[in-house]
Amino acid sequence: MKGYFAILASIPGFFLSSFFLMLFSRVIAPEFNQDPLNYSMAMLINIALWIAVAPLATARRRRKDKD
Repeated sequence: MKGYFAILASIPGFFLSSFFLMLFSRVIAPEFNQDPLNYSMAMLINIALWIAVAPLATARRRRKDKD
């Protein structure tokens, strides 16, 4: 049950980090002559990053738990 509640607790963080990614892109994108990201694209990039980083974080935690 502990893992289930951890997933539920991370949902607001996902939306907030997507929002920040969108805001930062509005500052950084003009420097590279690119259009800023809209919120849905920021969510897509954010979920891709979470899918890539989550297994790494889990593996690191399991390795620390073994030591």
